[in-house]
This record gives sequence, C-alpha cells and structure tokens, in this order.
Amino acid sequence: MSSLADFDPKPRRASVAVDVGGVIIGGGAPVVVQSMTNTDTADIDATVAQVAALFRSGSEIVRITVDRDESAAAVPKIRERLLRLGMDVPLIGDFHYIGHKLLADHPACAEALAKYRINPGNVGFKDKKDKQFADIVETAIRYNKPVRIGVNWGSLDQELLTSLMDKNQAEGFPLSAREVTREAIVQSALLSADLAEEIGLPRNRIVLSAKVSQVQDLIACYSMLAARSDHALHLGLTEAGMGSKGIVASSAAMGYVLQHGIGDTIRVSLTPEPNGDRTREVIVAQELLQVMGFRQFLPVVAACPGCGRTTSTVFQELAQNIERDLRKNMPVWREKYPGVEALNVAVMGCIVNGPGESKHADIGISLPGTGETPAAPVFIDGKKALTLRGPKIAEEFEALVIDYIEKRFGQGQAAAE
Repeated sequence: MSSLADFDPKPRRASVAVDVGGVIIGGGAPVVVQSMTNTDTADIDATVAQVAALFRSGSEIVRITVDRDESAAAVPKIRERLLRLGMDVPLIGDFHYIGHKLLADHPACAEALAKYRINPGNVGFKDKKDKQFADIVETAIRYNKPVRIGVNWGSLDQELLTSLMDKNQAEGFPLSAREVTREAIVQSALLSADLAEEIGLPRNRIVLSAKVSQVQDLIACYSMLAARSDHALHLGLTEAGMGSKGIVASSAAMGYVLQHGIGDTIRVSLTPEPNGDRTREVIVAQELLQVMGFRQFLPVVAACPGCGRTTSTVFQELAQNIERDLRKNMPVWREKYPGVEALNVAVMGCIVNGPGESKHADIGISLPGTGETPAAPVFIDGKKALTLRGPKIAEEFEALVIDYIEKRFGQGQAAAE
C-alpha cells in the first residue's frame, strides 16, 4: 500500500540555467510564470498597457508578437515606456517567417528584447531554413540574447515528419502515427538546439519547448525531452481553449510533468472571452504552481463549497471579497509585508468543519449555518480569539485580517522583535 510520502513531487530535473533579462529559467530556480500579449505590437499604447497589466498580475516574462516592420520598430519604444513606469519586465520577441530580416533591419528591436523565440517549423523553408535560422542565432550571439526554440505541432517541420513516417513504414510500422509525430516534435527541438550550439550559441542561452494541444501528447513529449537533454524547458499546452476546459487541460498536463520534476517556466494559454481579461492566464499559472507547493504568490483562502447547511451567501461573499482584496493589494503588500504570501485564511460556512478548518488557518472564521446560533467564532493561530455577532460580521472579520497581517508581517512584528 502506498504512503502519502510516495506522492511527494519528484526532485527537479537538473537543467542548465538561462538568464532572461535578469530572470533565471532553469538551474534549480523557481518555476517562472510568463504570458503573451494579444495586442497589435505596433499599437504602442495598447501593448504597454497590456504588458503592464500582465506584469502587475504576476507575469515575470511577457512575450510580444514581432511580425512586421511596424511592430519591430515599436519594441524599443515599448521597452522604454515600461521602464519609465518602473517595470523592468523582460520582453520576448515572437518571430515567424521573417524574424531574421526584422532583427537585421531593426537593431534597436534586437537590443531591446530579452529573448528571441524561434519556431523551427516556419523559420524558413527548404534551402532557406537553415540559413534563416542561423541568421537569428547569430543575431542572438551578437546581442548576447537567449533563444527559445519553440516547436509547435501545428507548424511542425514537414520534411522531418515525412522522413520519420517513411522510416517507420520501411520498418514495418512499429510505431503509430501519433508516436511518430511526437518523436518528430522532440527531434525538431533537439536537432535545432544542436545546430544553434554548432553556430556558437552556448547551451545556457537555449530554452526548448514542445507545444501540443492534447494532454497526453504534452506529457509524452516533455518526458522524452527531459530524458534526452538538460536544456531548460518551457511548458505550455497550446490552443488549450476557453474557460474551464482550457484551465483543466493545462492544469492536468502541466501538473503531471511538474510533479515529475520537469519544467522550468510555464504559460497557461487560455483563449479569453471577447474583450476578456488577458491576466486570467497568469492567475491560473500562479494558482497551479501554488496549489502544487512549488511557489507562493499570495495568501491562501480556504472556503467550503457550501451545502444545505449554508443557504446564506454571507460566507461566499466574504471569501470572495477577501480573496479579491488580497490579490489586489499584493503588489504593495509584497514589499510592505515580507512573507505575507504564506498567510492562510479560512472562511467557513457552518459548524461541521468550520471550527476545525479555522484552527488550521492562521486566521479563520466559522460563520453560522442555517438554523445555527447567529455567532461566528474567530480563530487566530489555532486558538479561539473572539466571537463576532450582528450584521457587520463580514466587515469586522476583514478588519481583523488586515490587523493580523500588520502585526505578523509589518511594523507590529518589527516592534515586537
């Protein structure tokens, strides 16, 4: 019979550390969260606003599309505007088809970017492919920039795939077409990395990714990559979809490989609702890493799901308000209250599990359920501290949370010491 210890995360896979504009990917560093804008990069105002929103929400690296001259010319201006706002966020240039030309024609863009992303499947075609790939790599060497070699099965190198399919057929079909495709994805990444190193780009400036849109394919491809190289790995389920489907698929796929020690940086690629909030994918990535115990981004709010004992919505509203306020205040609190990310708050709805869960939290409240005495005991550091009554229980508890944060993590803590 397995013990709980059997399910602890496996040790992180040893990978080469890559410095991306001051953010370290791999080499045992914490798993990095990144995102990507969906603005027209040539629209400087819109792109700066979205990069700033992503950065404030917790994206440690932000990728932007560089697809034409106008967007390449905008990159240094975007970088300058962000720095004036006090946001030294590494910007990654996403290049397809004509990246070699854009980098050559716009040296200020090449300098302003912290990393270049190359897709081996569309960096160039036929006899131009290796030349144009080499041009980008040589630019990266010239400006001392790292490169992500990002394979995507939607734009997979068809010559490589056809070659492997033909070989599989000649050997009597030992592998399924899906298995051959997975092998082609992995080989495309590894062969491209080898070529980059031959050109002169050191391994500590190379990140690999193998983007697929199905959970089992992601698990297979990254397991193969991890077994066959020590490059830093960027995780992501491409075209994950919208809403709960995209969240569940991304969490299931990346959660598995992270649990097995694989992955140095992640992106949750969610399709937003029309005019939806792009920062949602950053929040999901943070929550995935936090619930798995790999990073601590903000205090945890435990709240019961509700049942027939909790017909009032008070506990739901209180939990929602506290979680919203914690996230809203974290950019300031992270500086003002060092360690506040470790805070645990419980907002429970009835007497069944309420007192027990509240005792396990740093500060918790057990609200009265349907038919229970209208009183809400508050527990602080595992002990009952007081009981709240009346119509302002929610407001009073929120004030207690703020007071607890100040005393434990702020000046109150410093004075006590």
